[in-house]
Amino acid sequence: MKMKDAVERKYMKLSGLEPLILNENTNFINVGERTNVAGSRKFLRLIKEERFDEALDVARHQVDGGAQIIDINFDDGLIEGKASMVRFLNLIAAEPDISRVPIMIDSSKWEIIEAGLQVVQGKCVVNSISLKEGEENFIKEAKLIKRYGAAVVVMAFDEVGQADDYQRRIDIAKRSYDVLVNKVGFPSEDIIFDLNIFPVATGMDEHRRNAIDFIEATRWVRKNLPNVSVSGGVSNVSFSFRGNDGVREAMHSVFLYHAIQAGMNMGIVNPSLLEVYDNIPKDLLEHVEDVMLDRREDATERLLDFAETVKGSKTEKTVDLSWRENTVQERITHALVKGIDAYIIEDIEQARQEAEKPIDVIEGHLMIGMNVVGDLFGAGKMFLPQVVKSARVMKKAVGYLNPFIEAEKTEKQEPVGKILMATVKGDVHDIGKNIVSVVLACNNYEIVDLGVMVPPEKIIETARKENVDAIGLSGLITPSLDEMVYLAKEMERQNFILPLLIGGATTSKAHTAVKIDTQYKNAVVHVNDASRAVTVVGDLLNKKTSQEYKDNLKKEYDEFRVRFLKRGKEKSYISIDEARKRKYKIDWETSEIVKPNALGVQVFKQLSLKELLPYIDWKPFFISWDLHGKFPEILEDELVGEQATIMYKEAQDMIQEIIANQSLQPKAVFGLFEANAINDDDISVQKNGKEIAVFRTLRQQLKKREGIPNHALADFIAPKNSGRTDYIGAFSIGIFGVQELADHYKAKEDDYNAIMVQAIADRFAEAFAEYLHKQVRMKHWGYAKNEDLTNDDLIKESYKGIRPAPGYPACPDHLEKETIWELLDVEKNTGVILTESLAMWPAAAVSGYYFGNSEAKYFGLGKITDDQLTDYANRKGITKEKATKWLHPNIAEQ
Repeated sequence: MKMKDAVERKYMKLSGLEPLILNENTNFINVGERTNVAGSRKFLRLIKEERFDEALDVARHQVDGGAQIIDINFDDGLIEGKASMVRFLNLIAAEPDISRVPIMIDSSKWEIIEAGLQVVQGKCVVNSISLKEGEENFIKEAKLIKRYGAAVVVMAFDEVGQADDYQRRIDIAKRSYDVLVNKVGFPSEDIIFDLNIFPVATGMDEHRRNAIDFIEATRWVRKNLPNVSVSGGVSNVSFSFRGNDGVREAMHSVFLYHAIQAGMNMGIVNPSLLEVYDNIPKDLLEHVEDVMLDRREDATERLLDFAETVKGSKTEKTVDLSWRENTVQERITHALVKGIDAYIIEDIEQARQEAEKPIDVIEGHLMIGMNVVGDLFGAGKMFLPQVVKSARVMKKAVGYLNPFIEAEKTEKQEPVGKILMATVKGDVHDIGKNIVSVVLACNNYEIVDLGVMVPPEKIIETARKENVDAIGLSGLITPSLDEMVYLAKEMERQNFILPLLIGGATTSKAHTAVKIDTQYKNAVVHVNDASRAVTVVGDLLNKKTSQEYKDNLKKEYDEFRVRFLKRGKEKSYISIDEARKRKYKIDWETSEIVKPNALGVQVFKQLSLKELLPYIDWKPFFISWDLHGKFPEILEDELVGEQATIMYKEAQDMIQEIIANQSLQPKAVFGLFEANAINDDDISVQKNGKEIAVFRTLRQQLKKREGIPNHALADFIAPKNSGRTDYIGAFSIGIFGVQELADHYKAKEDDYNAIMVQAIADRFAEAFAEYLHKQVRMKHWGYAKNEDLTNDDLIKESYKGIRPAPGYPACPDHLEKETIWELLDVEKNTGVILTESLAMWPAAAVSGYYFGNSEAKYFGLGKITDDQLTDYANRKGITKEKATKWLHPNIAEQ
């Protein structure tokens, strides 16, 4: 008879309709993540469009493909996560072929996790909890998970941050285990540790042991923490080799081979990126294992060199030059589709030699290739960045041919249409406009680009002079909406019949239908992204069907306008006096007020862009190129991952070049001042007790249920009658040199890199704002001197205090920028100027306020009524008409 084990062996038991028991005979458990909005762009799109029945097919495909657990996550800013989780889990429960497997409820928000726990069928897994916010919160959530009877994924994360070496992994795991088992009484067999899989072969010495540390920590955890499981996201380990699937497949297989032997028994693995360990070529296996197990000093360099000889199983490597053996037409088409300009001149020269006339090369070879590009783009098989690269190749080819065409005095190919593009008066942002222009040019439209800050008189004059077929208007800031309305009125007054296209960040179908379409009897259409531009313009200019298309547009916008205005009238608003009675109330007798370490204005000395790199939020960068998804998950996305990876690498290369050449210069000024709230909604800024400026704030007026306050920013500053002195900050930052660098690339017919520069500069501007805010919180003001937040925390705005900006939801009046500029003497101290529409120049610029109270939070103002508009105009000393101009999108239709 065998002696009983010192520690009783227990096994995790999960279930959907069928049980899943993890014991020593269970093979590796694969978790499917395609029902995670961060793991599948298709799933995200279906959920956003509320096509839940089709989203169920994604789950079904996961189960049919062998996933033994499916991870479900709805963490996205545009999704109602709680409602979506409940709805989707209820739908799954009615599908026996899906609900037979256990569910992993995945969210960073506890309310979504708990909503899922209340409806999920069977015994599920919660993903995840950690010691990140301390033991108290960890214990609270663990107790609730235990009460619901679920298993739990525990991240190797504590108050200090993420575990990134062997010792930190085992220390956090041991501490978490002890708390869960001894303090909470959590079943040890229901604990799954995610010990953080990080990339190897990054070129950085501190990352050399990333894989082996995970593997050894796994071995220690399985040996010393009885009954637990170990999981992780395997694709992270090969992050450095995005784009080379052959190497990635080998890396995943090698990692799993060793990690499973060490005790890793579950994880997220893409079966399509997995090679059989024994089938890996011996030379590749040796190089990969050298890296994975850190067996050689030069392992990374050797694998990088060797990887160039490995052709990806699914991704064509640009070093494969077999396409150069094809016909000249096939080579030109390939170059256009792939955006490769290295050989285009020699191929175009060969085509020219073979053609009767140089123009035939444009009308023949190049247009055949660009038609392929257009078809692929229209089918969703190419993305905007690729199309812009195609345009670069096309321009280089046409630029080479033009002298030959001119020499023969042959007319150039007639474009299919001529489009005028302009960013309206006072506005300086043109990244989106530039992308649309390039995409249209790729489809043989001639573009007349007037640039930024274009007055309406110039737009109208140029449209007549150039005899254009359509006008495209772009704008980012709120005042641009008025400029667009004015231009539509002028076009109507002057009897124009040209279609008018509306685009830009602040524009919308609602504003276009309600404000612009009503002022112009001819076609007006909102184009919300560059990928629609070609189709819309083609329909507008099609001689056979354009009238029918325009008539349908007018009808569509009429119907939309009726629905929109009706919806607006369903909401109720309260008076400004009533809203002030319902203000957000802080107990100023007990609320902590920290005096800044240094009051007054400080000019931030120029710093290296290197210091800003850790603060970059990459998600908006990809959005600007119409690639959507969370970062870094987007690099693994099944649809756009390959293209996103290429763009990310190219952005990194450009950043290094910018830093090396000091092409861009960051400048900033900020100030910290005494302050008190006065007259309910105003903030008096003071120096030594004497008022030097007043910030005017606006208050929410939407009627809310009892007990829910109507916010204004002034609520977060101690009122004068409290007897306490409070403080407020203001700042302005700008990135200089952007236009010069973009123009440098444009001069070389390189629109792709010109747009890339602007997109990167925008990221640096936001990163600088994040960096400066952190410096203020921890050092200059010092109200959060012990803060320890990751960049993800900063992106999620997890810090104490807020930094709202004039022109944005909490304070939509751009006129308040003028007060910041006067208070900080911004133009003198930094060179950042305000246009007549109060846009900031350079375009890569950010400005705003600093509020330090722990109860300060971001909010959206929403609509305001006529009584607040009148009150606000009086407080600012301006006419009601002027206040209306700057606040019109926020004025409730009465």
